[in-house]
Amino acid sequence: MNKTFVEKSFNRTFLGMVAVFGATSILFTGCNQKKDKKESETVISKKPPVAKQVLKIDDDEIISDKRVIYLTFDDGPNRGTENLLKILHKRNVSATAFLVGEHANGSISQKQDLESLRKDRLIELSNHSHTHAHNRYTDFYRNPALVVHDFDTAKDSLKLKNKIARTPGRNIWRLNNITCTDIKSSKEAADKLKLAGYKVIGWDLEWKPTNRMQLKDNHQVMLKRVDSIFFNDLEKTSRHLVFLTHDQYLTDADSVNELDLFIEKLQKTNRFVFRKISEYPKINEVLN
Repeated sequence: MNKTFVEKSFNRTFLGMVAVFGATSILFTGCNQKKDKKESETVISKKPPVAKQVLKIDDDEIISDKRVIYLTFDDGPNRGTENLLKILHKRNVSATAFLVGEHANGSISQKQDLESLRKDRLIELSNHSHTHAHNRYTDFYRNPALVVHDFDTAKDSLKLKNKIARTPGRNIWRLNNITCTDIKSSKEAADKLKLAGYKVIGWDLEWKPTNRMQLKDNHQVMLKRVDSIFFNDLEKTSRHLVFLTHDQYLTDADSVNELDLFIEKLQKTNRFVFRKISEYPKINEVLN
């Protein structure tokens, strides 16, 4: 792409008194969502605006040019959890850990990591199931009642304070304003989770692993992907990006360094803020 997100934002500000960009739209397959009105959706005016445009973030009328990133990490407590906490404290950023119930008692070190997560002010704990479907996802989602039971077991055993959940092996969303199912055979199970009161959160960008379970690509590649999502308006909710990777990818020095650089570079642009997933727009609404 010729422009970075930062350059685009600067140019919009400079040209704001002359013209405002026309409406843009995104086509999704299998996703039904009601996006908040975007900065780019205002009507072009031939006359200078009378008053400065007020942007909306999270339904509050505030003047801001920040984009919000939600760092989320799945499958903990696990190998790499300790390194994750070190990075978050080095950069002083918040994140959400989607925990697996069985991992909490997998070993002495995992039990210790769980206690560290519980006590940490920068981390919010949410539900990633009890069994992680035993990694047999097709069989798991064939039984919606079992799926709900599995998440209930994790919630109770981990003593979770919220009903925010992420489905194992699936990028599924179930909020009042976003419904998205990546693999249609999982739809009934996802609907049952919502009926049981779970706010199901997927992701907009994933940092995937190599076959050696280390972070694939480098931080420059991932920064360009963040730019691309915001530039092309591909996030599920305008100006809000849910980022996913996994604790167990943070066991080698290179992966730890790449994640640290990724967060550092985002901070240095002064264009982003980091929040926990419970602050995602409309997530705290009572489900219909």
